Amino acid sequence: MDRLRQRADFLAVANGARVNSPAFVLQSRPRDDGGPIRIGFTVTKKNGNAPARNRIRRRLRELVKRLDPVSMQPHHDYVLVGRSAALSRDFATMLDDLRMAFTKPARHTAKGPAKGRGPRTDRTGPRPAPAASRKPD
Repeated sequence: MDRLRQRADFLAVANGARVNSPAFVLQSRPRDDGGPIRIGFTVTKKNGNAPARNRIRRRLRELVKRLDPVSMQPHHDYVLVGRSAALSRDFATMLDDLRMAFTKPARHTAKGPAKGRGPRTDRTGPRPAPAASRKPD
């Protein structure tokens, strides 16, 4: 098993299937190449300060270490997104949640381009000139 480290890989997996759990979200994406299983970990700042986020990340890494790789699908990328409940949830329960997440049929989310990003393609013709603001004379 390898680790995901580049942002582009994380973004690609974010557009794939996902399974929700109280302590984490498991995102997955199949790859076309014959490479090994890769897994990444992320915890956002809304989950607490740096020590709390690091503790969540360490717990998630330990979950994956204790999980048998046979339950993961070959040639896939996975991302575990930590939640704040990962600090207080029992470790054995989290391990069961992770095993369940790998066996559960994943909910696919077809994400298109986000609003406000990239050029608009639905516009026809030239843009109107912006209204000139004039100070009264």
